[in-house]
Amino acid sequence: MFALKLARLIENHADELSERLMQKLKTSGRCSELINKVPPDELKRRTREVYANLTDWLMTRTESEIEEGYIGLGVRRARQGVPFSQFFWAICATKEQLWEYLQRQGMFEEPVDFWGGMELVHAVAQFFDSALYYATVGYESTRQAEGRHILTTD
Repeated sequence: MFALKLARLIENHADELSERLMQKLKTSGRCSELINKVPPDELKRRTREVYANLTDWLMTRTESEIEEGYIGLGVRRARQGVPFSQFFWAICATKEQLWEYLQRQGMFEEPVDFWGGMELVHAVAQFFDSALYYATVGYESTRQAEGRHILTTD
């Protein structure tokens, strides 16, 4: 039950989390091409969606829905010419921003809170791991298709 309360807290502060993440991405040298190649409104919308729909992603979405959504995101970023390392780091930064927020809120100060939050920690880690895996699959499939295209046009 505590995990659901934490997820709801995150959703209620999705705008703040998204703003902080956007600042982190803009000021990091690790994301310069991501920032330059992805339209700002698209990037902002995507960052907000993760936080605003966290409960949905964790509790109702199936593995195949995560697969479909993140393969598509990987394909899109590859086609936009975003280096994979920057794409990967941005997803990791999204997860890191979430943990920083929960720490700032003092959500794990009491042992009961800590153990209750472990359910959320585990679910979020699984979600981000799956998202990264499927995004990588999408990214690689685009690169492989581009390689086949080059071979057939030469």
